[in-house]
Amino acid sequence: MSDTSPLRRLHRVQELDLNLDRLRDEEKNLPDDLRAARNEQERLNNDLEDTEITLEGVDKRVRAQEQDLAGTRAQIERAQEEQEKSAFDARAQSQYGSRIQQLGERADEMEEDLLPLRERQRELNEKAAELRSQHRALRPTLNALEERDEARVQDLRDQGEADRQERAALVGGLEARTVREYDMIRKAKKGLGVVEIRGGRCTGCNVVLPVNVQQKAALGKLPPVKCPSCGRFLIRLDLD
Repeated sequence: MSDTSPLRRLHRVQELDLNLDRLRDEEKNLPDDLRAARNEQERLNNDLEDTEITLEGVDKRVRAQEQDLAGTRAQIERAQEEQEKSAFDARAQSQYGSRIQQLGERADEMEEDLLPLRERQRELNEKAAELRSQHRALRPTLNALEERDEARVQDLRDQGEADRQERAALVGGLEARTVREYDMIRKAKKGLGVVEIRGGRCTGCNVVLPVNVQQKAALGKLPPVKCPSCGRFLIRLDLD
């Protein structure tokens, strides 16, 4: 079989495709340090988001408590003013005094309830600030790693450019129908659309091939002969 035969050229297309597959797989294979940095960034983002959501809830509770406390203090002031203006006898004074005392006790309870909330608010603000600081500190390292990985990916794509050009030239000289069928078989059969016959067997699925199939495949003509078991195109590379 001549090296310039269509089937030989299709086999060469597959060699190029397999190398391009390898380069694409390498593109996806992130360096460990970049993967670790991205994971750390994601962890910081998630922790910061959770912290800010919790802080928002605590802030809301603090504001509500402070408003209630301010309202109670305002009631105390009004009661004191009314006591001075309107309480002319002991009974009125006692009533206002009792009211003021009740409001004061309520205000004290609110103050006590606010203490742990304010402490929690302080802790969450400090945690959020620390997470933002860690995020800022990580950014230069992550940016450098991303740039280095972009260069790595570009180098892999540059390596594949010659293969892509050779493939385009080879495919341009083959029947479009044969190339389409090869592409479909390769996609369905783990990257192999053309397989060699060795020792009377299909190297794609290892089935023993009938003699007439081997003889027909040895001619190397189009349309290519298919393995009756796995459906791949068959080629004899031991015939020169």
